[in-house]
Amino acid sequence: MDNTENKKIRKGSSDKRAKIIAAARDLFLSDGFDRSSVDAVAAKAGVSKRTVYDYYGDKQNLLLAVVEETSRAVLDMIKQGISDYLWEFEDLEQALILFCEQFVASANGSSDYSALIRLVTMEAANLPSSFLDKLDNATEEGIIRRFTEFGEAGLLDVPDPVMATKHFAALTFLLVFNQPGRTGTMEKEQTKRIITEGVRVFLCAYAPRTVQNENQPSY
Repeated sequence: MDNTENKKIRKGSSDKRAKIIAAARDLFLSDGFDRSSVDAVAAKAGVSKRTVYDYYGDKQNLLLAVVEETSRAVLDMIKQGISDYLWEFEDLEQALILFCEQFVASANGSSDYSALIRLVTMEAANLPSSFLDKLDNATEEGIIRRFTEFGEAGLLDVPDPVMATKHFAALTFLLVFNQPGRTGTMEKEQTKRIITEGVRVFLCAYAPRTVQNENQPSY
């Protein structure tokens, strides 16, 4: 009896948290953080104002919770891409291209990704720099770990896997996301070209020296 009641309480708390997060996210995106009140969040979530404060302390912590929750879906996309393409492969260049293409396709179809970018862009002044750094690190962590392992296996020359990951992202999917007016077939063709060329530039910089030397033309 007690166990059943405890489970109901925990589930109820989880449901309330989810409703509060969803309400806050909608309001922060539509009205902005400064113009969104805790009263409005509580009303939209169907809970009391006291419940919002009990769960999150204040509006600032609520914003952090919204961004963290939204970022989880993006992290899952990256983890899925690593699992699908960067564990077993025959050609590293092709594996990296497929990883980027899947992540871009997933992100383009995700309301979580667009919401995360908008929240971080719109509310940068309300997000501590340490929090943003932590968010960046979490996003890059899986790729950093895999690049480190590629270095140990001799597939890449990565004395600084963190910087290598930043270069990789900047040359591939981040460059795609920064392209204006991407639509239809042209979007797909342009995306593939950007990713393919970006991966090749990355490998020119980070492939082991012996591999690069073998690819150099002889005179």
